[in-house]
Order: sequence, then structure tokens, then C-alpha cells
Amino acid sequence: MDTKFSSTAPVAILPGLMCDSRMFGAQLGAGAQVVDGFYGGASSMTGMADYALARLPLRAVLVGHSMGARVALEIMRIAPERVAGIVLADTGVHPVKEGERERRHALRDLGRERGMDALVDRWLPPMLGSRARADAALYGSLRSMCIDAGIGVYEAQVEALLSRPALDDVLAAIACPALSVTGEEDAWSPPAQHDAIADAIPGCMRRDVAEAGHMLPAERPQEFNAVLREWLAATNT
Repeated sequence: MDTKFSSTAPVAILPGLMCDSRMFGAQLGAGAQVVDGFYGGASSMTGMADYALARLPLRAVLVGHSMGARVALEIMRIAPERVAGIVLADTGVHPVKEGERERRHALRDLGRERGMDALVDRWLPPMLGSRARADAALYGSLRSMCIDAGIGVYEAQVEALLSRPALDDVLAAIACPALSVTGEEDAWSPPAQHDAIADAIPGCMRRDVAEAGHMLPAERPQEFNAVLREWLAATNT
């Protein structure tokens, strides 16, 4: 069994697009809890944050992965007193980029026309590092997880992502311990993007994990947990 996280408040994970607890087995084994990654079907960041806040401990260390990191930052915006520390993993804080709406809608339309299998088979491979793409068991588990999310959840989460608020003001106001971490092979949320996030947060720790893509917590679970433990210990969070 993995060594438990040692922290001053419970560690709570906020999953990303089409992800659930299957993504975070090693973190659950270390004592973290995971908010339902479907967020009750919410279709806005504020709705997702409200859903999470209703289910989180009074005060928690938030580990946000991908879209979940944006949810964590929305919680930081509306209820900073609930956040003992914040981890921003494999994510971004930029507004909607040119062409992003069209790409996300193209995947949505593919899912509507040909089903979730087709949507996930196009979306998932580029999200993974080379090591994970070659791991049939891991790929199969992540693929099943995303398919199980269903087109309704995908559409709601894409709507939330495409209406996401700007976050620059939130980063500068973070006063609790913070960690910015990504996979070295994450093409969606590359290291340079996380460098900028860390630079915008006072005192933020910055780490990369080798041989990992966007699904870092599942691709390199022990290495990801080691980074979390390092940060928790260094900041007494």
C-alpha cells in the first residue's frame, strides 16, 4: 500500500474532462478523496465549483487536474478560506484560444454521430505520453473511463470550458501554498505553460515529471505522489 499523504487538511482531488476516480487510484491509496468528476452535470465552472464545495471538507488541500484545476481556481476565487493549499496539475489559465471552440465542437459532433468510442479514440492518444500509449492495460482503463462519462457529460464539460472565466487575477491573489506540476510530454499543458503559472503565484513550487503526458496522475502515479509529498512537507501544508 502507498504511504499516506501527511497534511494539515484532507487532500481532495478535482478531476478533469471525462475523468473519475479511476484516474487517481494511487492517490486514493495514499489517503486522498476524489470529488465526482461529472460534477452533477454542471455546465459552468461556477456550477462545478459549487458542486465541489458542497461535498468537500470545510477546509482542504485541493489537487486540481486539467479542467479540475480550473475548478480549484474558481473555488479559490469564491471561497479562499476553504483552501489550505492548491495543486495545479496539467492545466492552463488562458482564455479560449483561436480554433479551440471549433476543435471541441468537432469532437462533440463526432461523439453524437458515431458514439463515445469514436470520440475517445480521437481525443485520448494525444493526451498521453509515449510510455502510457504503449501500456495496453493503462490505455484500456483510461479509455473505458472516458467512454463511461457519456456524451451528456462531455457536452456539459465542454460548455463549461468554452465559457471559462479569466484567471490571472486569481493566481496573483493566492496566499496559500501552491504547486504547479505537469508531465514533460504533456502537449496540451506543456512545461512552459506551467512555468508561467508558477511565476504568477507568489512562492509557488514548480515541478515536472518525466515520461508523462497530460494524464500524469495515472501515467506516473508514484512519481506524482512523490511530488505531492515533497510539496506537502516543504510547505507544511
